[in-house]
Amino acid sequence: MNDVAAFDFDGTLTKGGSVFEFLAAVSGRPAVLRAAASLTPRLAHAALVSGTVADETKETLFERVLGGVGAALVEQVAAEFASRHLAAHVRPEVRRRLDWHRGRGDKVVVVSASPDAYVRVAAERLAADGAIATLLEVDGAGRLTGRYQGANCRGEEKIRRLRLWMADADVEDATLWAYGNSRGDLRMLRAADTGVNVGRLGRFGALRNFAGLDGTGPRRLDG
Repeated sequence: MNDVAAFDFDGTLTKGGSVFEFLAAVSGRPAVLRAAASLTPRLAHAALVSGTVADETKETLFERVLGGVGAALVEQVAAEFASRHLAAHVRPEVRRRLDWHRGRGDKVVVVSASPDAYVRVAAERLAADGAIATLLEVDGAGRLTGRYQGANCRGEEKIRRLRLWMADADVEDATLWAYGNSRGDLRMLRAADTGVNVGRLGRFGALRNFAGLDGTGPRRLDG
């Protein structure tokens, strides 16, 4: 049986974050700046404590920026945004590792807390086998509410949905590789047979107990 390789998106496959730029692409930068300014204390607190506080603050930001926007428009903008974002921000060394897994015949999946609308398209552009990301609720009139459909795909939710994906793909017993760059990926890397730290802080970051792409570090890679 071939292995499964799960890649985080923001900061792992790409440089930096994508959410604010996506929101600006949908609703305009002024609208995003106004919403962020109104949430500044909460955003700062969320960055420090993470967890459910971060989940709830992110959802509030989405409600203020995306609430009432047509789902069809979001899908259109997302497709264009995904292509532009990858072209400008993909990390070549991590992309090479993804292609290495594809060359071995492994199943490749992108797992992200960012919105599914563009993560799914980016995964397709990378020739991944699937995408797991945060789903956004659409009301009966075909407009986004800004709320999550389900949970924010972070931490334990990443693992839960990854396991479901593996079961659906009939690879639940496969060896799992996981690639991440931040503490939001910590649980996924711990759950994997081989966790790989691609964070730019290296041995000083939250994933310092995992090997890097070159195989050096506390846990060496197998190949």
